[in-house]
Amino acid sequence: MPDVFVSYKAEDRRLVQPLVAALEAEGFSVWWDRHIHGGDMWRESIERELNAAKCVIVVWSKRSTAPDASFVRDEASRAMERGIYLPIKLDDSRPPLGFGETQAFALSRWKGDRTDPRYLRLIQALRAIVAGTTPLGPVHVAAPVSRRAALVVGSAAIVTTAIGAGGWYYLHRPPYAAANSIAVLPFANLSGDPTQAYFSDGMAEELRTSLARLGGLKVVGRTSSEYVRNNAAEIVAKKLAVANVLTGSVRRSPSTIRVTAQLIDGATGIELWSQEYDRAPGDTIKIQTDIAESVAQALKIALGSAGRAVLALGGTNNVDAQNLVLEADGLLQSIFNEELARRALELIDAAIELDHKYAGALARKGVLLNTVSMFFSKNLDELMAGRSQALASANLAISLAPALGWAHLALAQIRSSELQMGAAWAEYRRALELSASDANSIRLYSRFLGEVGRSEQALELADKAIVLDPLSAESYNFRIFALYHARRYADAAQTARDLIARSPSIYYLPIEHSYCLVMLNQLVAARKSFARMPANDPGRITGEAILSARNGDKKGALLAVDTLRRVAGDSADYSIAEVYAQLAEPDDSFAALDRAFKMSDWRLISLLTDPFMDPIRHDPRFQPALARLHYP
Repeated sequence: MPDVFVSYKAEDRRLVQPLVAALEAEGFSVWWDRHIHGGDMWRESIERELNAAKCVIVVWSKRSTAPDASFVRDEASRAMERGIYLPIKLDDSRPPLGFGETQAFALSRWKGDRTDPRYLRLIQALRAIVAGTTPLGPVHVAAPVSRRAALVVGSAAIVTTAIGAGGWYYLHRPPYAAANSIAVLPFANLSGDPTQAYFSDGMAEELRTSLARLGGLKVVGRTSSEYVRNNAAEIVAKKLAVANVLTGSVRRSPSTIRVTAQLIDGATGIELWSQEYDRAPGDTIKIQTDIAESVAQALKIALGSAGRAVLALGGTNNVDAQNLVLEADGLLQSIFNEELARRALELIDAAIELDHKYAGALARKGVLLNTVSMFFSKNLDELMAGRSQALASANLAISLAPALGWAHLALAQIRSSELQMGAAWAEYRRALELSASDANSIRLYSRFLGEVGRSEQALELADKAIVLDPLSAESYNFRIFALYHARRYADAAQTARDLIARSPSIYYLPIEHSYCLVMLNQLVAARKSFARMPANDPGRITGEAILSARNGDKKGALLAVDTLRRVAGDSADYSIAEVYAQLAEPDDSFAALDRAFKMSDWRLISLLTDPFMDPIRHDPRFQPALARLHYP
């Protein structure tokens, strides 16, 4: 007598298999049609097991609710008659009439994670039914909690944000899915240990990065892919405008690793390719390579030896080194602070110690060292030392893997922070040539172009990033940034209002939104906008100082300058120059600019386009200051 009989449509078998495996791991005996053997009288076998089961899990989906799925409805009717009916849903379809009174457990995009709260609620109900303690009647299931993550990348402390339960504002969303387009969803962590999620998520990101190097393949960015991780493939394809969806799961133990991967046609839900790997833990990298090559072949992308080399570019053959890097990446999915950044650097250094030629780790180190030195250096010597180490790391990565886009992106950010504008520009272009589908490279290049006055190019790239990462707040915020530096303040403010109205749970808006309100002379609204930021945020203090200056409150502006010095130290000088410019105190403004040049303050990049500097723009000292930046 089985504990559980699973009723489902045969076409959903690959989606049902993780559930059966999880139930058996819980200790339940499970019968499903995989138990029917060639010589069995299948109708009699099904009826016998259905009548004997203690609980019947009915899997509702678009396929099992279709007119040709009468067997599922018949089995569900028998289960309801016996009072052992337990429904689940794999997508947003509705159970047929007569089967909706008992609310179904939503398990869309669930791939076997036994720590998932949705699965735990299902198990609680299942144990009660099997024990005979569940009364008849509707089962009410709490809705899953939406996820939100923050990732800091590069020199501008970029925060990439997924939305909550609200809708989303689509700018220039493509009306169709390009044939060669793919979303790589986070792999489910089936290890039974939530702390291992960094590894399964990291494996998916490694695949995403490898595939993005293939010419002509559109690969959706990480944030958008993570947001739709619990949707069916067809829904993912529609939301992200892709033709293909790659999904999978990872189960790790000290002695083995099991990885499953499926490539699914987004329009039909049909599996194009699938594979299950049971290997020793040391084979993780070989598994990733095999998956990437198999996906490329399934999408009819010719690889050859050069293509295979591109997929593995910048990687390592040392699985322990890669694990350390994935752990470091996992730390940076949460709020960025100095402690987390330095811990991530320790992990990356440990990885490089294991493999001195690990170009991907060296590129990451370059980016992170540059970020830490910019935001957390206590003096000029510390800043320069950190920047020098970052430069050495990025250059070494490029010498080891000249075609690694991420390494060139790291060097672009470092050169930008050094105010080496021509060199930075060249490296941004090279990074984009090598990773044309990398949303982060596109966003950072867009920011740089906006700062140096190339507004149209900046907006074009921002729109491209939106297409590649349409569920990332950061993609839209970079468009606001480009509009601000193009002096299209009303357009930028309207974009921000639309984002807030359509996605009330959005994590944050860029400070440029508040600055636009200042430039539109909406000073009350600007003050409210600044007030939403932390009180000790230098951007907020600068903005409030400028508001005081514009209101004729010189004393209040100067008090804010003192606060800036106390909070940000020597790195406050560029902001102080902005405040003095707004106070119509050009001598003090240029003195602060001189100090900022001595610090090689990366914010000087925007001197050409910064509207807060307009009051001193016609001063004879301004053009020589611009000349020091050697804009290309």
